[in-house]
Amino acid sequence: MANEWLYWAIASAFFAALTAIFAKVGLNGIDSDFATFIRTLVIIAALALFLTYTHKWQPLGSLNGRNWLFLILSGLATGLSWLAYFKALQMGNASQVAPIDKFSLVLVTIFAVIFLGERPSGQDWVGIGLVAAGVLTLAFKR
Repeated sequence: MANEWLYWAIASAFFAALTAIFAKVGLNGIDSDFATFIRTLVIIAALALFLTYTHKWQPLGSLNGRNWLFLILSGLATGLSWLAYFKALQMGNASQVAPIDKFSLVLVTIFAVIFLGERPSGQDWVGIGLVAAGVLTLAFKR
């Protein structure tokens, strides 16, 4: 299927939305960093079960140095993102924190141009500009 990625992207957005709501409720009365640790343990367990069920485990030796480097960097960036996101959710409204978090859409496009050599069309840039405007409008509505 040519657009199979789209279904996965929609699922990602749906579950990301649930993440914000569940996290906001779950953070009540506990430290956001500890909550991130619990979340990470759940993710590790769920992924281990998923990999086992789908028979997708791979030998660690099948990864090359570049795989290791960039997966480790991605993991560090994810961890820092989660720590910051949970702290922001603990302190602010989910309806304001989540849109600012989604400003990553704009940053991904800029980084993809700089580091991956991608060339978005004019229509793509208009869309990214609208996302940026929407993020700012939603985030600073009060």
